[in-house]
Amino acid sequence: MKLVTSLTSPFARKVRIVLAEKNIACEIVVDIPWSADTTVPQFNPLGKVPVLLRDDGSTLFDSRVIVEYLEQLKPWPMIIPVDEAQLIAVKRWEALADGISDAAATIFLERKRSSAQQSQEWIDRQLDKIERGLQAMNDDLGLHAYCVNGTYSLADIAVGSALGYLDFRFSDLQWRERFPALARLAEVLAQRASFAATVPVA
Repeated sequence: MKLVTSLTSPFARKVRIVLAEKNIACEIVVDIPWSADTTVPQFNPLGKVPVLLRDDGSTLFDSRVIVEYLEQLKPWPMIIPVDEAQLIAVKRWEALADGISDAAATIFLERKRSSAQQSQEWIDRQLDKIERGLQAMNDDLGLHAYCVNGTYSLADIAVGSALGYLDFRFSDLQWRERFPALARLAEVLAQRASFAATVPVA
């Protein structure tokens, strides 16, 4: 298998962490979707990463689909619970974390445009999403060790990937000072080999 990806994408990092946690061999192919010579649209008509190229020639996208596939491919260690209530809780956390990542990536791309083309109103709207999302996650996490049922899962991987992207692209947000529960979780996750090996790099 091959994973077509950017080394800065929080969605791709989520997949790379799952690959590492499950010890699944997968070649990493770096391709920046907004580069003029990108080949990403050949594999994903939406032109987004990550894309998983399976050995049979088929492709999978986006990160949520890829993670579900990897969980089926190698169920242990389990990152998506079987219990229905816990499963829904994990997917809710993932949706919230991915929403924060999406808003942050939208701001990053908007700021790449010329200053005359940028919309500060649009940027502020995305910043509001990030702020509300962080507050909701911080409140829900509280004093719990992990996001769902005190057990490490895809929820923590998604949240950790989103927080890592904020550190990488938006250090000025200083979210740790305002969201101590998330800061504590981020410190715990940073000790895991899968997180240490996938820190975003420019």
